[in-house]
Order: sequence, then C-alpha cells, then structure tokens
Amino acid sequence: MTFPSGHQGISRAFILLVFCFLLVIALKMTAYLVTILVVSLVLAMLTYPLMERLRKKGLSDILAVSVVTGIAFLLILILVALTVFGFSTLVKDLPLYQVELTQRIGEIEGTLTGFGFSGVLATAPTPDLKYVADLVVSSVTGIGDLILYLFFIGVTTFFLLLELPRLPERLKKIPALKDGKVSELSRMSQYMIGFVVVRTEANAVHGLLFGGTLFLMGVHAALLWGVLTFFLGYIPYIGLILASLPAIFFAWLQFGWWGAAAVIALVCILNLVVENPVFSYLAARKFQMPALVVVLSVIIWGWILGIAGMIFAVPITLGILILFQCSDELAWVNTLLGVDQLFVKDPGQEPPRG
Repeated sequence: MTFPSGHQGISRAFILLVFCFLLVIALKMTAYLVTILVVSLVLAMLTYPLMERLRKKGLSDILAVSVVTGIAFLLILILVALTVFGFSTLVKDLPLYQVELTQRIGEIEGTLTGFGFSGVLATAPTPDLKYVADLVVSSVTGIGDLILYLFFIGVTTFFLLLELPRLPERLKKIPALKDGKVSELSRMSQYMIGFVVVRTEANAVHGLLFGGTLFLMGVHAALLWGVLTFFLGYIPYIGLILASLPAIFFAWLQFGWWGAAAVIALVCILNLVVENPVFSYLAARKFQMPALVVVLSVIIWGWILGIAGMIFAVPITLGILILFQCSDELAWVNTLLGVDQLFVKDPGQEPPRG
C-alpha cells in the first residue's frame, strides 16, 4: 500500500475527487437502474450460500438457482402479504384511532390544566390520521410500477446468481488482478456476504420478537411493525429507532403512557439481546466501521437511491471499500477512513457463517 505524495499524489487525489463527484451525479441520474442492480446484488449475496450448498449436493447451476429463486420469491411474497395486510387493517381502523387520538389529546390538555396551563392545546388542530395515511399511500410507487420493479429485480438476481460461480475464473484473466489479488478479493467478498447474511438473520429475529410481542400485547398493526423492524434494521443506529416509533405511538393511543413506556422498554430489551449476544453469536467477525463513515454512507446513499440506499448503505460501502483495498493506489483511502483493519486476515479467523 502506498500513500500519494508530492505533486503527483496531489494531482491523483484531485482527479479522484473529480471522478467521485461525477460518479455521484451519474448515480443520482440513474437511481432507478442503480437501485435495481444494488437490490439484486444484495439478494444474490443472501442466496448465494444456499445455492453453493445445493451445487455441492449435485444439483446443476440452473436447477440450484431455480430452487433458490423460488424460495426467495416465496419469502418475499410472505413479507409483502404481511405488509399489505397490516397496512390495510391500519387504514380500515383509522376512525377508531382518530377517536383514541382525540381522547389522548384531551387527557394531555386536562393534565396541563391541572398545572395551570389551560387552553394550550385547545386552539391546536387535532392531527388528521387519514390525511397522514393518504400521504403515505401517495408516496408509495403504484402497484403496476412496483410489480415491474420487482420483476426486473427478480430477473437480474436470477442471472446474476448464474454468473457468480464463473466470476473467479474470469477475474484471473485480468492482468491487474494477478499475484493473489483474486484470492484476496474472494476472501474479502466472503466477509461482505457473511455480513449481509448475518445482518438479515439478526433482523429476522428482531422483527419476529418485536412483532410477536406487540401482537401478544394487543398493539394495533403489530405484524406491520415487525416487518418494518426487519427492513429498517439494516439502517445503522437510527433504523430500529425509526421502526419503533409507530409502535410506541399506537401503544400510547391504546393504553396511554404506560403502554408507550412498555413498548419503549421492549425496544431497549430487544436491542440489548438481539444486537449484542445474538448478533455476536451469528457473526464470526465484527464489522466495526467508524460511526462517521457509517452515518455519511447512510446520508449519501440515501440521497442518491432513496430509502433503498439507506437500507443497503453498509453493504454498498463495504463493496466499495473492498475495491479500494484491492487497489495498491487506492488502499490509502481505507487507511485514512480507519477501515483497513476490517480486511486484515487474522490467523485462524473464519468468515461470518452463511
């Protein structure tokens, strides 16, 4: 690894910055296509370990990919069905929630009056939950566009899985990737695949426990909040917090402050249990990226690709950092960001299971 030095190094750094700026603009302009490729790549990483197991058992590539694609399609269909069912139930019961909201606001007004702050909320309009629901629905892609979007993702993932087993041999033919670079790239790619698999497993456990507990508590649309926790759990630091806010709000509507406090306590307990012991058990290697790098990646990819960019910000960033690490001229960027230790091969260290 070499760091740029002198006028030549400054020129290279400047050219790199200009290239990154132009690349970001290009990605922003082609966000729809890039999102399809990113989601397909993540799905391929999630399903590739299962495909490899099937191939080792004697199944042909096309048959193994077909089985994996069928299982993935079924799981996605279940998640979509749960989301649609939960949201439709939520919309159907909006009049009930509006009544409960009016009652809770009246209780707050009574409490404030007891402390001498009468009339504070009397002039403020009551939030219209139906308007909020309509706003959310209008912001979601139309059903036709969504089906087309999922079709493109499915087709791209299918053919990407077919090509992945042949990729190492093709990389060996590239002159710039000789002298062990291909094996190094493969090793680091295994870590990234392991991270995505482990993160998904942890999110599934978190979403199942959270949604199941809310269902037993009787919180409105508990299944929807469980699915939301699964998806938003990919967003570092803030994802699980954002996913818990609707559940806390509806628990407050139903049961008052004690209900909201119970859900907050549940969120804290699950974060301690799932994000520490469970995630540490599933992951053989921790990906401790600096907080600034993680936050900036979420902001940048969220701006470029929207919610999909925020959800998959860490896998995308890991992929770019791997490319940097494999380049003798760009490895210094990882050292500067403080992430070069992620790719150091420890003796006896195995990639995350998957």
